[in-house]
Amino acid sequence: MVKNLRSPVAYAKMKGLMSYFSALIKERKALASDLMLKLVASPKMYRRFDSHGFLGPEEDGADTLCFRDASPEKVTAADFDYLKVIGTGSFGKVLLARHKESEKYYAVKVLQKHTILQRKEQRHIMCERSVLLRALHHPFLVRLHYCFQTGGKLYFVLDYASGGELFYHLQREHVFSEPRARFYAAEIASALGYLHGLDIIYRDLKLENVLLDRHGHILLTDFGLCKEGIDVEGRTGTFCGTPEYLSPEVLEQREYDRTTDWWALGVVLHEMLYGQPPFFSESRSRMLQNILHQPLFLGPGISKPARDLLHRLLEKDPEKRLQNLAELESHPFFSSINWTELVEKKVRPPFKPSLSGPVDLVHFDPEFTQLPVPPSLGVCEGSGLAFPGFSYTSENYPAVTSQPSQR
Repeated sequence: MVKNLRSPVAYAKMKGLMSYFSALIKERKALASDLMLKLVASPKMYRRFDSHGFLGPEEDGADTLCFRDASPEKVTAADFDYLKVIGTGSFGKVLLARHKESEKYYAVKVLQKHTILQRKEQRHIMCERSVLLRALHHPFLVRLHYCFQTGGKLYFVLDYASGGELFYHLQREHVFSEPRARFYAAEIASALGYLHGLDIIYRDLKLENVLLDRHGHILLTDFGLCKEGIDVEGRTGTFCGTPEYLSPEVLEQREYDRTTDWWALGVVLHEMLYGQPPFFSESRSRMLQNILHQPLFLGPGISKPARDLLHRLLEKDPEKRLQNLAELESHPFFSSINWTELVEKKVRPPFKPSLSGPVDLVHFDPEFTQLPVPPSLGVCEGSGLAFPGFSYTSENYPAVTSQPSQR
């Protein structure tokens, strides 16, 4: 049993280099062995939302007509001041923005329509909107406040998590203490369990998609890879995700269920405790082979309950893996967690981001914040329609009241 014991710093650098290597594959034509070869030979098969290098200046001068649906929508791109870039992705940028009238701060995800249409990703964008609307009632899921569009762009106006990405904090600290990792894992598990109760598989859990609010609670974000309509007995087969977090059944292109999210939680917990994913290798092909075949090796330094939980989450056979939130809640690793108080945010976070104010971006990667704010984001003229049904204003629409099932 051989494990590549890379340092956390080396892993963080390697993960940055691999950021372009991820996200989603639609075709399911090849056998698993052929797929492995393609993954190694062609990193562009993965399109990860937080890869870099788009929405460049050459695109910012594109069509800026402001389209509206046939609704009482009143919020437009011109209602915000766009202050700083705080994230990037395959279709656009995420910006810190201030609503001019209310002076409230938001994270605004701005996506390029032509890129979405070119890659035929309309369905995933509308799925993200749908999941955001259904996830309004959970404290650890980012909330949607507005959607609107211009001629060339789509805008999601979301909660601003001023504590930044959990990945950025781990990158700086290398590992978290077990109590801190337990707190984050519990809040993530609560959010995943809520989505599962709505018959939604998340499918994109990774440290970059776990944000911290100003108090230190987590907010799960980025729902473009979610799969709706998967009940407790349901299966799906779409190949998607990020390499380090893919479960064996996804890699082998077998049908999978909600337990693929619990595998990803195991990967995240391992990262927090050890500083890198459980099967990581600088060789892409070796890493994917490790996920499929290498037995889980856990180094010293963590408690017996933590070791047991990792083994039960990172079980290669999904039938033997932990199956649901109730099983996680009763696991000894979480014996100190009061789950009712956790969801009510009565459990004090082990870390509170130090901030001088809402525009203090000390917890965001300078790789993002040093990028120029694209011009013309606030230009809004004319009328028309390109993505029917996209626009949304929480003030003009009733809140979605669907609650998770108790299955």
